[in-house]
Amino acid sequence: MGGCAGSWRRLSDSEREVSDPEPRPIVLDRQGAHWKNAMGFWLLGLCNNFSYVVMLSAAHDILSHKRTPGNESHVDPDPVPTPHNNSSRFDCNSVSTAAVLLADILPTLVIKLLAPLGLHLLPYSPRVLVSGVCAAGSFILVAFSHSVGTSLCGVVLASISSGLGEVTFLSLTAFYPSVLLLRAVISWWSSGTGAAGLLGALSYLGLTQIGLSPQHTLLSMLGIPALLLASYFFLLASPEPQGSRGEEEAERAARQPLMSSEAPEQQSKPDSSSNLSFHEKWTVFKGLLWYIIPLVLVYFAEYFINQGLFELLFFRNTSLSHPQQYRWYQMLYQAGVFASRSSLRCCRIRFTWALALLQCFNLAFLLVDVWLSFVPNIYLIFVIILYEGLLGGAAYVNTFHNIALETSDKHREFAMAATCISDTLGISLSGLLALPLHDFLCHLS
Repeated sequence: MGGCAGSWRRLSDSEREVSDPEPRPIVLDRQGAHWKNAMGFWLLGLCNNFSYVVMLSAAHDILSHKRTPGNESHVDPDPVPTPHNNSSRFDCNSVSTAAVLLADILPTLVIKLLAPLGLHLLPYSPRVLVSGVCAAGSFILVAFSHSVGTSLCGVVLASISSGLGEVTFLSLTAFYPSVLLLRAVISWWSSGTGAAGLLGALSYLGLTQIGLSPQHTLLSMLGIPALLLASYFFLLASPEPQGSRGEEEAERAARQPLMSSEAPEQQSKPDSSSNLSFHEKWTVFKGLLWYIIPLVLVYFAEYFINQGLFELLFFRNTSLSHPQQYRWYQMLYQAGVFASRSSLRCCRIRFTWALALLQCFNLAFLLVDVWLSFVPNIYLIFVIILYEGLLGGAAYVNTFHNIALETSDKHREFAMAATCISDTLGISLSGLLALPLHDFLCHLS
């Protein structure tokens, strides 16, 4: 490239006018591909997590909402919940919102447990198609459901879509070998997933707040799965290494390897990850535990709060109804997640254990408040929930960023897919424990 540039500078002025445009399309093409990939991964993150978030935002309505035949289009968006125990101070549904959480996460857990074992054998395009179809099916099934059981089946479809999509798209980042480009696509993907939380919760809150029925609110979101498919099939460009060689080598030298690996010239391309032996996979997985365990704890604590305590953090001295309070909790949490998942360029955290400890402290504080009701007003809870979201988003984006930089090219695709189990495992455990806690507290007078 340097020789070509030197020869070009020796041309006469008249020759330069003819030759000048030739190098520019290459630069523009690379810049265009970079921005197409950045926007593509942002939209994939947004669309992939959107249905999952909407189902959690609608959890209170799914469990308390009752439709009457012939009146599906004009349902009261703030129905009076059927109390679990009339003497309870918590105004409980008969079933905890953790039931929706489990329906929204257990299929994802199964997918992520099986993914490192053989999902890489299935081409990416069919996986994306299945993800898009399941997302659309979830909106339709829940919108037209007349029972909690049918609604939970729709939530299961949203879970399949989100889980399959997350494993697929995070694994896809392994095919961007340039450190700078790899960091970019992970950053944009994480920002998109954070935006899904904010926009999903905010759109459900806003549309129901202005009087649109839950059914019409869900049907209005059917464009999101179509956008997912369009982003993957028409927007993403082939991965091309970006940035200068010097920057690339400096980045590589700054890495702290997750596990001892071979020299860079001996590292194979990501497409050889399907040839990893069981012993290699187990060795890589053990090296990942430094990041997997904190992420499990972070997600256990925050989803125990979200689906186990949100419904019980009920304030009667406010103009917001119980369903409205629950939706505001979800929206503020997702706002915090979006902000922190978009913060990679300005704030990088290597020791994610600190985030796990802080999140567990949040859980303990809010659990004590549910029991003793010592927080005087809902606005202090709003601040704590926003902070909770900031911790959760920061743990997610920094975990995957650190793993991407600290694993070899050969192991990266497997490592990204294997680490996906962390958040799902933590969420599943929190849902299982939140169900009996809900029953216990709701039976208290």
